[in-house]
Amino acid sequence: MLRGLSTVSYFATDLPAATDWYTRLLGVPPYYVVPDAYVEFRIGDYRHELGIVNSRYARHTPTGGAVVYWAVDDVRTTLTRLVDLGATIHEAPEDRGGAGYVTATVLDPFGNILGIMANPHYHEVLATMTTPAQESAPGHHAADPHPA
Repeated sequence: MLRGLSTVSYFATDLPAATDWYTRLLGVPPYYVVPDAYVEFRIGDYRHELGIVNSRYARHTPTGGAVVYWAVDDVRTTLTRLVDLGATIHEAPEDRGGAGYVTATVLDPFGNILGIMANPHYHEVLATMTTPAQESAPGHHAADPHPA
């Protein structure tokens, strides 16, 4: 039924500022842009989609929620970088059982919760796979339906 992460959407009242902030954080510009409405980045080992939506297009008021945790190699180093870029610590790093699983969350400058996680299982799975994303250069993916 659920086959994997497709797109994570964050919302921002100032889309140009959010685009700039996430471009600096991720080190790549968005590959898909709908002016004044939406931008989308492809990031990480699996080229997951991270979309930033102009808040005026939000179709719902959150009634519950989920936190998406992005895999990182070092939670504390990544947390420092996020804070240096203007994020606010939401949940400090926490060891989740002593087996190398560590999580933390921040609020980005636009009010979205961004989770980060050191996850040994992520690396175990990654080591068994070869994906097109691993074979392509950063910022380029041959299968992108919306080239930059």
